[in-house]
Amino acid sequence: MKKSKFQISYSDEVYSHLLSIDKKYWPLIKEKIEEQLIHEPGLETKNRKPLSNPPIDDRWELRFGPQNCFRVFYKIDKSLNEVLILAVGIKIKEKLYIGKKEIKL
Repeated sequence: MKKSKFQISYSDEVYSHLLSIDKKYWPLIKEKIEEQLIHEPGLETKNRKPLSNPPIDDRWELRFGPQNCFRVFYKIDKSLNEVLILAVGIKIKEKLYIGKKEIKL
C-alpha cells in the first residue's frame, strides 16, 4: 500500500525564524522537514510528538540536529493532505529561541 504524500507549506514567519539560525544548517532543516513530514506527519516517534499543552488543532513538534537542538512546530490538515510549518527554532541548553525571541517552556 502506497503512503499518501503530504504537501509541505511554510507560514510567512518561518523565513524570519531561519535568519536567526546559522545558514549552514538551512539545508539540514529543509532535508529533515521533507524526510520526516512528507509521509505520516501524524505518526508519533521518538523525535516527533503532538503538543499536548494545549492539544489544539493537531499541532506537533519535530526535533533533530546536533544534540536535537532544532525544533520545527507544525500543524497537520488531513483534509487537504497538507503540513503547515508554523515555526522553526533552536534550543540552547534549557532555552528555546524562535527568531530572536526566547520562548518560555
